[in-house]
Amino acid sequence: MATSADLVTAFRELSNAKQLDRSELLDLLRDGIHAALMKKFGPNVRFELAVDELQGSLTVTRLRQVVETVEDASAQISTEEARFEDPDFQIGDMLEEEVPFEALGRLAVQAAKQRIIQRVREGERSRIRDEFANKVGELLSGEIQQVERGKFVIMLNKFREAEAIVPYREQNHREHFHQGDTIRAVLKRLEETPKGPRLILSRGDPLFVIALFKLEVPEIQQGIVEVRGIAREVGSRTKVAVISRDDAIDPVGACVGLKGSRVQAVVNELGGERIDIVPWSPDPERFARLALAPARVAKVFSDPASKTIQAVVDEDQLSLAIGRNGQNVRLASELTGWKIDLYSSREWLERGGEGPLFALPAAEDENATKVPLSQLEGLSPELVAVLDQARYTTLTDVIDLEVDEIARIPGMTPATTEELVKFLGELTEEEPEGGDAAAAV
Repeated sequence: MATSADLVTAFRELSNAKQLDRSELLDLLRDGIHAALMKKFGPNVRFELAVDELQGSLTVTRLRQVVETVEDASAQISTEEARFEDPDFQIGDMLEEEVPFEALGRLAVQAAKQRIIQRVREGERSRIRDEFANKVGELLSGEIQQVERGKFVIMLNKFREAEAIVPYREQNHREHFHQGDTIRAVLKRLEETPKGPRLILSRGDPLFVIALFKLEVPEIQQGIVEVRGIAREVGSRTKVAVISRDDAIDPVGACVGLKGSRVQAVVNELGGERIDIVPWSPDPERFARLALAPARVAKVFSDPASKTIQAVVDEDQLSLAIGRNGQNVRLASELTGWKIDLYSSREWLERGGEGPLFALPAAEDENATKVPLSQLEGLSPELVAVLDQARYTTLTDVIDLEVDEIARIPGMTPATTEELVKFLGELTEEEPEGGDAAAAV
């Protein structure tokens, strides 16, 4: 049977291992002893705990109130029984009895152990939440303890109790890490599991690039330069948009550093991933020009209604603007939040000329076929009403219908079917040679 000295020694080791202070250790001891006493004496047991750290021992004193009639044996003792200990006991007095640790029994000690383990785990979980709840987006470092089904299990340098993983989908698959390697990653989120909070780390998220720039660029740490946008294709290329709150500081220059030292440090951590840094602009047309770097853009037109940008580049810049497999324009579109359509100067001139290509002039016959049926002469109000009910509202909707399709329109009668077929036949009938096709409008 373990002694109280063994228990104090064990708890001292626990305190050191779990980084508990003295008050937390005493609280755990009290809670564990309480669980043991409840197991042996009942749920309402009262006690006092004294710890002698020099001697490495503890004293447990059980308290019972003297009463005439016992209603709760775990907290009360009768006058008659109390006077066996001391004849001077009166009703309302408190009987103090030292409980030898060895007398608690195996089940009580086991209950104390379980309670303490539970409290330690709850304390760890609470500390992890408090420590990391506000650290999403920050860099963490540690050692890879295990590579398990594609994910990295990490032991953090500054908080070894925390469970931290880098899932397979959050990795840069051009990098290769092994068990025992030191790794840096960004905290993406705190995930609750049945075993407690788990830290989800990432090297593939754009947050990782932002965290690296924050580490390398003092102006970002100080809030002078701000990352306003980022678009990333992991392991290949990243575009970053930055802005400065101080007109005297160039945001791009601050991120690049002297002779490219700052951005190069980020590139090295990313395994050679290419990084484009551009100034952010509230003007979508100017921002699109900048985002398409390194290509030079000749003209830009925007359509706010569809959030579409049309960018015109010279022939020698087209492949650069598109990028390998469309990567450059794809990242530029993601960075700006606008759909970007690229045109070479030759294609742009062929399709529209000097202005944007959003609203190309419609052909005359197309405009003619968009005339509402209610404005056409030769159709009875009854037929127009039937067609309108079936959502045929313009000439475009009916001009190419076959006879059997017309007959199947809900509400059509043989008479209205014949009327519409005759009307369309006259409308599309070709004129004699030398004449012009006409529509009755």
